[in-house]
Amino acid sequence: MYNILLVDDEPLICKGLAGFLQESGLDLGLVHTAYSGQEALDCIRMEEIDLLVTDIQMGEMNGIELMQQAKLIKPWVQTIIISAHETFQYAQMALRLGAKDYLIKPLNSGQFLDAVRNALLKMDKPDPLIYNFLAPEAEHFQMEELEPEQCEGLKRLLAAPVPAAAGIAGDQAVVQQGELGLRGPYFAVMKMKLDLPVKDHDAYTARDHQLLEYAALNVAKELLYQEWNALSCFTAEREICLVLQWNEREYAELDVNKINQLEMIGRSLHHHVHKYLGVAAMVGVSQILKGAEFLSVLGQQADKAIQWGAGHGDYHVFYYGDFNWHNYAQDPSAEELTTQSNRIVESARLYIEANYHQKGLTIHEVAKKNHVSPNYLSYLFKKNTGHNLWEYVIKLRMEESKSLLLNTDLRRYEIAERVGYESPEHFSKIFKKYYGVSPSELKK
Repeated sequence: MYNILLVDDEPLICKGLAGFLQESGLDLGLVHTAYSGQEALDCIRMEEIDLLVTDIQMGEMNGIELMQQAKLIKPWVQTIIISAHETFQYAQMALRLGAKDYLIKPLNSGQFLDAVRNALLKMDKPDPLIYNFLAPEAEHFQMEELEPEQCEGLKRLLAAPVPAAAGIAGDQAVVQQGELGLRGPYFAVMKMKLDLPVKDHDAYTARDHQLLEYAALNVAKELLYQEWNALSCFTAEREICLVLQWNEREYAELDVNKINQLEMIGRSLHHHVHKYLGVAAMVGVSQILKGAEFLSVLGQQADKAIQWGAGHGDYHVFYYGDFNWHNYAQDPSAEELTTQSNRIVESARLYIEANYHQKGLTIHEVAKKNHVSPNYLSYLFKKNTGHNLWEYVIKLRMEESKSLLLNTDLRRYEIAERVGYESPEHFSKIFKKYYGVSPSELKK
C-alpha cells in the first residue's frame, strides 16, 4: 500500500482530490494533504510518503522547489506536478528533476487517476535495462562500454595532471571536446565507488564483480540520460565517472539551488544502486565550473570528496565544497575533520535557537549560513547531537508553544504565529503528533 501527499494552497482542491483517490479502488494507505510547501516538507519528514502530488504555484515555495527539497530528504519519493499554466520552462524543469507527469488544470479525473496509477506501478519495478544485467541469462551478455574511443578520450581528459586543454591549440581543443560529446560550457563531475563483495568469498567471482559494475553503470545511465545531459565511463580504478553538462540556456534556467540538484542526483544514484543491486556506494560530487579544460580539476575534486567520505560508514554522498580544503596545506587529519564538524554543528545549533520562531525557516537556509549542503549538515547534526536537525527545530517550537499555552492567555493562532507556523491548523497537527493531545486538550 502506498501513501500519497497532496499539496495545493487551495484546501478545496486538496480535499476533493483526496476524496477522489480514496474512492478510486487503488491500493492506497494514507492520503495526506498540505496547503503550503513548508507544511508539505514537515509531512515528508515525519510521515512515510511514496508519491507527492503538488501544485506548482504556491506562494513562498513553488512546486519545483518542494519537489527538489522532498528528493533531498527522501530520494525515493516520486512526484506528479500540477499547474494552471502550460509553461514550457516549468514542465522542462519538472521532468528534468524526475517528475513522473506534468498535468494542466482543470484536471481531467481520468487523466489524473491514470497518472497516479502509472507512477505507483513503476515504483518497485527495476527498469528492464537494469534487469537485463541481473537476470540468469546475463552470463551471456556482452559487456562493452559504448563508443570505447569516446570513453578513452574522456578518461584521458579527466586524468590529465594539468587543465585538460593545456598545450593544445584552441581550435584543436574545441574539436577534440566536440568529438567526445563535451558541449558545456558548464560541467560537474560525479564519481561513484562501489562497495563490492570480496572476490572468492560468498561465492562472488571476478565475473560477478563485472556484472555488478556494469549494472551500476546502467542504473546511472537510466537515471540521468533522459533528464540530464551526461557522459559516463569507468575510471582506471573501476569507479563510475559521470560528467554532467549544461549549456548557457540550461544553466540560466536552473533557478533552484544547483548544488542541491547535484546532491539530489548523488543520493538518487546511491539509493537506486543499493535498492536494485544490494550494493552500497560512495558518491563524490565536484563543484560546477565553466570550461571543459577544467575537467581534470573537477575529477580531482570528486576524488577528494570520496577520500573525505572514507571515514563515514553511514553517509554516502559527499560534496567537495562542504569542506574548506583551501585552509589546509596538506590533507587534513581525522582530528582536524572532527574539529571542523563540531564547529559547523555548534554554529547551526546557535542559529536554530535564535531563529526557530521564524516563518519559513528551512534546512537550506541553516546550511547556507554554514556554507555546507543541507543533507550533510543534517547528517553531522544527528551524528554529533543525537537529534535530527528538523526534529530539533520542532522540539524548540513545541516546548515554547507548550509554555505559552500553559502560562499565557494567547489564542492558538497567536501561538502558532509566535513559534513560526503559517497556519494554526498546521501548528495543531504538529502539536498533537508531538504531545499526543491537541493544544486545546492540553490547555484544559
